Amino acid sequence: MQYCNHCGAHVSLAIPPGDSLPRHVCDACGHIHYENPRLVVGCVAEWEDRILLCRRAIEPRHGFWTLPAGFMENGETTAQAAARETHEEAGARILIDAPFAMISIAHINQVHLFYRGRMSSPHFAPGEESLEVSLCHPAQIPWNELAFRSVSLCLERYLADRAKGVFGFHETEIPAA
Repeated sequence: MQYCNHCGAHVSLAIPPGDSLPRHVCDACGHIHYENPRLVVGCVAEWEDRILLCRRAIEPRHGFWTLPAGFMENGETTAQAAARETHEEAGARILIDAPFAMISIAHINQVHLFYRGRMSSPHFAPGEESLEVSLCHPAQIPWNELAFRSVSLCLERYLADRAKGVFGFHETEIPAA
């Protein structure tokens, strides 16, 4: 950040009085610009014991498989974000069951939150951000072609819980490499 979004003046990196972290502070008006982690929200959506996966048509990780997920928008709940992203990326309508996994990725300023959900019908189609969409039995999941570690962790825990017949809530973090 170079300029204040309030007055357009130059900003400097400084620790504001009463704070403990460096922030972008406007040299002219004093406005403090807080930057916070971004929330990525998605869903493990099922239809008849198969899991909905999308092959990415965008970077990062173009051509790799993922769960339908994306950045939460202002003005929506996390559950609404999961349903919207599933519809946008996979053309599927879902019923949200419960939050399932939260994965903190501090080194890229993101938190990934995945819900458990069920497709309301077997209809799906790739959206603009997906090359293709597929319903996969667990044995068909392309583990070596998954786009993100958060997706792998979520699916591993999901399948373990499903095998036990009891779903919990899982929280973990992915450290910097």
